[in-house]
Amino acid sequence: MSFLDILRLALRNLREAKLRVALTTMGVIVGVAVIVTMVSFGLGLQRNTVERFNELDLFNEINVFGRNLSTLVTTELNKRGGGEGAEKAGEGEAERKPERALDDAALEEIASIPGVAYVEPSVTFTAYVRFKGHTQRLTVGGARVPNSASRFQHFSAGAMITAPESREVVVDSYFLKVFGIKEPAEAVGQTVELLSPNDRRKREDSARPDEEARGKQEDDDSLSFFGIPLEDGDDGEGGGDASAPVAGLVAHPFRIAGVLQNEVENAPGSPGGNRRFRGLMPEANIYVTLAFAREWKSENRDMLNEVALQLARQSGAIGAGETEGYQSATVRVNDPAAASEVFKTLEERGFNAFGLFNELDEIRKVFLVINSALGLLGGISLLVASFGIANTMIMSIFERTREIGIMKAIGAEDFEIKLIFFVEAAVIGLMGGSAGALAAWGIDKLANQLAYQFLLAPQGASFIDFFSLPPWLWLGAILFAILVSVIAALYPAARAARIDPVKALRHD
Repeated sequence: MSFLDILRLALRNLREAKLRVALTTMGVIVGVAVIVTMVSFGLGLQRNTVERFNELDLFNEINVFGRNLSTLVTTELNKRGGGEGAEKAGEGEAERKPERALDDAALEEIASIPGVAYVEPSVTFTAYVRFKGHTQRLTVGGARVPNSASRFQHFSAGAMITAPESREVVVDSYFLKVFGIKEPAEAVGQTVELLSPNDRRKREDSARPDEEARGKQEDDDSLSFFGIPLEDGDDGEGGGDASAPVAGLVAHPFRIAGVLQNEVENAPGSPGGNRRFRGLMPEANIYVTLAFAREWKSENRDMLNEVALQLARQSGAIGAGETEGYQSATVRVNDPAAASEVFKTLEERGFNAFGLFNELDEIRKVFLVINSALGLLGGISLLVASFGIANTMIMSIFERTREIGIMKAIGAEDFEIKLIFFVEAAVIGLMGGSAGALAAWGIDKLANQLAYQFLLAPQGASFIDFFSLPPWLWLGAILFAILVSVIAALYPAARAARIDPVKALRHD
């Protein structure tokens, strides 16, 4: 018999037992639907997680760190001090890769590494900011101008700082919130002031004994918390002279050039009010030019950092005209696939580096375990369906014993008898797998709509597709159903092939 003859015979046999075949096929449908639904849910979680990280540029950026000033001073002094502790420290240092200063020359070197798109140094500090007569303590960061970082590509209003020397800033949405600004466009063009202590006053206070300085501060009605007036009558509209002391302070005026658009915000009504920008670059509420940020940190260095810098210069770890460099920088790569090579190169050149791209493989491993567990649970239902297929085939043998004997008597081979049963089982698997895949697709769509209507929409969140149904999943599920069905028919087919044609012809 040709394969076409065998297929026609198998289909005819299935039509003669419609109810039994339909019930058996229902078992396969349920099994395949469960497998596809559960695995698609796991794949959906993986896709949403990885896409979220990709949208935030967390796999495209690396944080690189230069030498720490305090560690540099401690190491140098220990080497000069000698002794057993110094020997142990020296051994520990020998085992580690030496750290380098993250200065401008180092940034240019890093930018020349193949695969690096740009390097953004991190300079942040905390300052009291005065705007429209109110003062708040906010985080200020420095930014290169022009700047290609993804952080500065999306604005709610306005644009990026125009020039490296301009007295302009960009602010985030938190700045608007703390100062009660409703619309981002209202802030653009306004003047904001950064407050710093007057240099003359700092020198006078440092020259006085502690008790005298403390008494002077208590008697000065023009000063408030640590010499910073938290509220005053200045409307913040005028620029003012940055060099003129105001109540012992210097006001540095800036024009607001733009308002950054936060990439991630909590849903309305959710606690915390967390904000998140793209990438690993440290967040700030106000961004000034990089040159001003470095100048500010140099002139307003706290006491401990000043002591560490002087010790480093006295010990020779840092030259007289040399600075300690940047503490960290953000390196963006052109392709996440190149991040690993850039990471190795940074460490080979003496820098410490950190990147979340290393966690991508771990995330995939975790979801591989989750998807395997979900698929295994769904496979149990398909295993149960396989017993139904075997039962259907065995019952078919009893009903068709005489027919099988006649086919063997007229010359049918054993493998042809087996092939008939295999084709019947494969047809059941094909119909059940196809219908199960369609059922899983419908379940996924319905579950997404219900989740959005009852869970996401009431929280003000946008629609999220919780399931991922790639072609390989439903095609693989159909082929797996066919394979399980054929395996389930192994014993019935072998039993049918062993039937003695003489006894079969005598069978009623």
